[in-house]
Amino acid sequence: MTSYIIEADGGSRGNPGPAGYGAVVKDASDGQVLAESAEAIGVTTNNVAEYRGLIAGLQAALRLGGEGAPVAVRMDSKLVIEQMAGRWKIKNEGLRPLAVEAGALVRRLRVTEWTWIPRERNKHADRLANEAMDAAAKGLTWTATGTAEPAAHEPPEAPAPSGARGPSGTKAAGTKAAGTARQTDLLDAGDISEISAPAASIATAQQRGAKGTGWRPPTRVATSLLLLRHGETELSIERRFSGRGDAELTPNGLAQAAAAAERLSREPYLPDAIVSSPLKRARQTAEAVARRTGLDIDVDDDLRELDFGAWEGHTFTEVQRRWPAELAAWLADPEAAPPGGESFASTERRVRAAGDRLVERYEGKTVLVVSHVTPIKMVLRLALMAPLESLYRMHLDLACLSLVEYYADGPAVVKSFNDTSHLHRG
Repeated sequence: MTSYIIEADGGSRGNPGPAGYGAVVKDASDGQVLAESAEAIGVTTNNVAEYRGLIAGLQAALRLGGEGAPVAVRMDSKLVIEQMAGRWKIKNEGLRPLAVEAGALVRRLRVTEWTWIPRERNKHADRLANEAMDAAAKGLTWTATGTAEPAAHEPPEAPAPSGARGPSGTKAAGTKAAGTARQTDLLDAGDISEISAPAASIATAQQRGAKGTGWRPPTRVATSLLLLRHGETELSIERRFSGRGDAELTPNGLAQAAAAAERLSREPYLPDAIVSSPLKRARQTAEAVARRTGLDIDVDDDLRELDFGAWEGHTFTEVQRRWPAELAAWLADPEAAPPGGESFASTERRVRAAGDRLVERYEGKTVLVVSHVTPIKMVLRLALMAPLESLYRMHLDLACLSLVEYYADGPAVVKSFNDTSHLHRG
């Protein structure tokens, strides 16, 4: 019989980037939170942070239950769960010492299950990890540990106080955990390690007949995200900021969408699913592909364009004249937002969450993602492990295609960028 449930998570802002982990130990009988642990661990990768979260959870369970205590481990990291369960090999040597450390703790406990759970069921650990990442991004080495008092515990499915991915500086209501923080230099640089993502159709189609002359054998496949920017609108013709506004495609924009749809209706680009931003210009572009392929369109609100706030509908010159200081700050700092709008950094958090959902949901598939300049740049930046400042160094044309492939035991790979060849065919 299981006495304790460990839920753990970890992540980084940039992979590698400012990183942290969170872990929670619950009573298996009623879901009461018995202990929690979190720490900002400097600059490292998602997978390193996830393993650190697991180790912290195992240590907390050992302190609570002692040697031989029966525990169930649940995480939203497929890679860590499968590797610790012995079903996947550890191919990245940078993770092996962490797996060995976790294994030593496991042998002192009695682990009854290794279970992958979706992120929405891992909210408490996810919140703690994000608090730690926020601290790491500010140059803090931050730790929080505590044990809940029996009379005041969190319900099993208590939500994070300010939503998933990105809450900062608050504790979940109902827990009595004590935290401490201390500021030091951000010096902990970690190794680049595996990205936890499943294994895709474009790769399979493109590799038919390949002879495996590259670094990887031709049988390796990936989950593929085809990234399609919407077609032309009146605002794009006039080069005006176009964020949350619901501009429609021009006749030329509809023609661009049709050209993209024609290309995407045949191999090797034929998608298995279409996911679109909720904004009309993206949905119109997605509908053109849906008509050619017979696929339904799923809408994901996290794929919407950055909110430009007061700048919506203005040209760059107009913004420069009316908001010179705010524009200068926005161009220099990804954390800065337009007045009443959204920063690149906050946009990244929701786009990262959307990408993680897509890779998990469409394992081994090709997914057409119809979106906007900023979200598409974010996906590409994250795949390249580039800093946020790289967004200022990318250009994406209207109705262009880019392709990112995600491997189960290796890195994400950008295979194509700003491809508009379908718009130039006679």
